[in-house]
Amino acid sequence: MRTWFYRCLLISMLILTAACSNGAQNSPTGAVLSYLQALVDRDGARLAALSCPDWEAAAQLELESFAAVTVTLEEASCQESGADGETTLVSCTGKIVANYGNEVLELDLAERTYQVVQQGGDWLMCGYR
Repeated sequence: MRTWFYRCLLISMLILTAACSNGAQNSPTGAVLSYLQALVDRDGARLAALSCPDWEAAAQLELESFAAVTVTLEEASCQESGADGETTLVSCTGKIVANYGNEVLELDLAERTYQVVQQGGDWLMCGYR
C-alpha cells in the first residue's frame, strides 16, 4: 500500500513538473513571462531557448545589460493584445527593478509591446515595439 502511494505521488510530481516547464511556451503570454523571468534569473540558456533565432543576439545583449546589477521581476502579468500577420502581440504590466547599489531603476513592462511567434510548436519571444 505504501509503495503504491509513493508511486502515485512520484507520477503526479513528474506530470506537474512537465506541465509547468512546457506550459510556458504553449501560449504567447506564457512565453513572454518565461522570457522575462529567464532575463532576471540571468539564465542565458533558457533565454536563448525562449527566443526566436532573429532575436537571440538581442536577448543576449539584454542579459548582459543586467550583469552588474541585482534584478527582480515584480507583479508581472501579460495578455494578448493583437496580431500583426503571424506575430502575436503581447502587452504586460509590472516592472523589472534593477538595483545599481545606491540607485534603483524601474523598467515599466507596459512601455513595450512584445512580439511572439510560433515556431516548432513553441511560442518564442521575437522582439518588442
